Amino acid sequence: MSLAVCPGSFDPVTLGHLDVVRRARGMFDEVVLAVAHNSRKSYLFALEQRVALAREAVEGMDVRVDVVDGLLADYCRRVGAAAVVKGLRGGADFDAEQPMALMNRHLSGIETVFLVGDGALAHVASSLVKDVARHGGDVSDLVPPAVAHALREAFPHPGGPQ
Repeated sequence: MSLAVCPGSFDPVTLGHLDVVRRARGMFDEVVLAVAHNSRKSYLFALEQRVALAREAVEGMDVRVDVVDGLLADYCRRVGAAAVVKGLRGGADFDAEQPMALMNRHLSGIETVFLVGDGALAHVASSLVKDVARHGGDVSDLVPPAVAHALREAFPHPGGPQ
């Protein structure tokens, strides 16, 4: 059985992430959406909430959600992953992901598969989604419903949609 790991901080999970996970699920027997935790990073949502939102987002997709605390290469070895799957929105994403892919292969032998994201979602990034939500913008067409709700709770705006 082939297992793929789709890692990320998922702060929060977006429709772009889900596009990649859905397509990875069509290529591999099993897919794990692996929520990474980096104690040096600052997150809007706590790890437990990111995991809960991710689980709700992949409900019905036959995808497992797990936490990676430490090196991704170690996690992949531990779960017997055949590949890491990462989505690319453009060249800048490739430039950022390539060194990590090479390091993961160096450390564990695991290969990284890059999937070009849906062009209609190429502008969707967690950081941009949070920025739009922070300023009262509607992100409901960029994220799963539970994430849109969580963002409205995190960034309440008087007179705005609640």
